[in-house]
Amino acid sequence: MDHAEHGQHAEHGGGSNDKGQQHPLGIYFKIWGLLFVLSAASYMVDYAQVQGLLRWSLIIIFMLLKAGLIVAVFMHMVWERLALVYAILVPPLLLITLIGIGALEADYTFLSRSEFFAPVVELKTSANH
Repeated sequence: MDHAEHGQHAEHGGGSNDKGQQHPLGIYFKIWGLLFVLSAASYMVDYAQVQGLLRWSLIIIFMLLKAGLIVAVFMHMVWERLALVYAILVPPLLLITLIGIGALEADYTFLSRSEFFAPVVELKTSANH
């Protein structure tokens, strides 16, 4: 391609960038459907009266899946550069990790204090009765 053709090609923008980047609507409908299914599964945990650690684990898993889908597709993170994804996702993940470590240390401190600083219970003897 000579310079004249290259100039004409660059002038028209190559044809693919005229409208900007658009995503097909089908992907959004699929994600909406998947979010509906995940929400229904989350409600089924309550409906089935699942209790204990399994209940909270399932609710948190469904919540994180829904949040991840929303961030990835509706906030267009799946189509961004990896550096931008890291810049947005790594700080909150690091913060959650540090909060978790702090919570574990707080629990350890609370248990240690209750072990060593527990109130002394006086034993009643038969002479005091």
